[in-house]
Amino acid sequence: MIQDSIIEDSQKYLMHTYARFPIALHKGRGARVWTVDGKRYLDFLAGIAVNCLGHCHPRVVVAIQKQAQRLLHVSNLYHIEPQARLAKLLVENSFANKAFFCNSGAEANEAAIKLARKHSKENFGQERFEIVAAHGSFHGRTMAALSATGQEQYRKGFGPMLQGFRFVPFNDIDALKDAVGPHTCAVILEPVQAEGGVKVPGGDYFRHVRELCNKKNVLLILDEVQTGIGRTGRLFAHEHYGIAPDIMTLAKGLGGGVAIGAMLATDTVAAAFTPGTHASTFGGNPLACAAAIATLETVLEDGLILSNAERMSAYLMDSLKGIADKFPRIVKDVRGLGLLAGIEIEGVEPPRIVRAAMDAGLLIGRAGENVIRFTPPLIVTEEEIDEMAGIMDGVLSALDMA
Repeated sequence: MIQDSIIEDSQKYLMHTYARFPIALHKGRGARVWTVDGKRYLDFLAGIAVNCLGHCHPRVVVAIQKQAQRLLHVSNLYHIEPQARLAKLLVENSFANKAFFCNSGAEANEAAIKLARKHSKENFGQERFEIVAAHGSFHGRTMAALSATGQEQYRKGFGPMLQGFRFVPFNDIDALKDAVGPHTCAVILEPVQAEGGVKVPGGDYFRHVRELCNKKNVLLILDEVQTGIGRTGRLFAHEHYGIAPDIMTLAKGLGGGVAIGAMLATDTVAAAFTPGTHASTFGGNPLACAAAIATLETVLEDGLILSNAERMSAYLMDSLKGIADKFPRIVKDVRGLGLLAGIEIEGVEPPRIVRAAMDAGLLIGRAGENVIRFTPPLIVTEEEIDEMAGIMDGVLSALDMA
């Protein structure tokens, strides 16, 4: 079989940084993917919240095709038309005044950390460099992003971490107040801790965080790598909380499946980056920007995308709560925001559920230690959610009886 050959080559020639499932995906349309051998799956992982418009959305595909015939890459030493268009789109639809482009969420967070420190040193002196982050957070696997990540499982074996990071419990404003001191230049948080177990903060938490940052004159960095571009039913998740950050990072859904990251900031903060202070060779290249423009314009121009995400998020949560009610011995909690949802599992190892669901034709993922994560595309339908629920019912029934 073709699939067996691909799996064999992967295991032989690729570094073993992933515990890969034994399937080789070949094509996708909407919320469906197919293996090289023709087996079909319902994809409720969507490339880990990347394929926000589903697989191979026609508008994104056409944009990539047209740009590939025109120009693939030039240096950022020159002005790039798709990059300028994308920056304008993001700025005009956010709190920000300026954008910086890179290739991933980790790179975007690296840029945010550098910008926050440089801004603080230029405006408040050399002693303000510390960044306060949250336990359970995930900001990426490069060294600064990893140093800001509050999960030991990702940091183990790579120490020492970079200096200047402190951690507090997520959703605990008193702990954050105690941690912000004279050396603090910024606070970095996720609107929802996705990799940390789909943890949604209390309604007033981020309002208090914003007030604290204003009072202490420190920057608020929001990592919207996973929550941005409509994932939560709003273009950016912080809109749910009625606040705006000073710096925001994006990636995942921004390119509709093509790798691109972005760091957005206000003019006052962005002024700390001058020629030579930061750069990215491939960041904001014409091909990635063309894909991101098509993705963002589709989300912005077609009001049905965000409204569907909002409606389907309620339907998804109701479906997951129905599953929890039916299997109280296994499902401990249901939580999420928009189409970023999770069920907390007890008594069964989450990988068993993920694998059993895959065997039954459903792709889902894991988050944190004991949470199953669901991140379907924003175009998901009620019928597809019903199909997911039916598969999960069968999987959990078998485990409940075991």
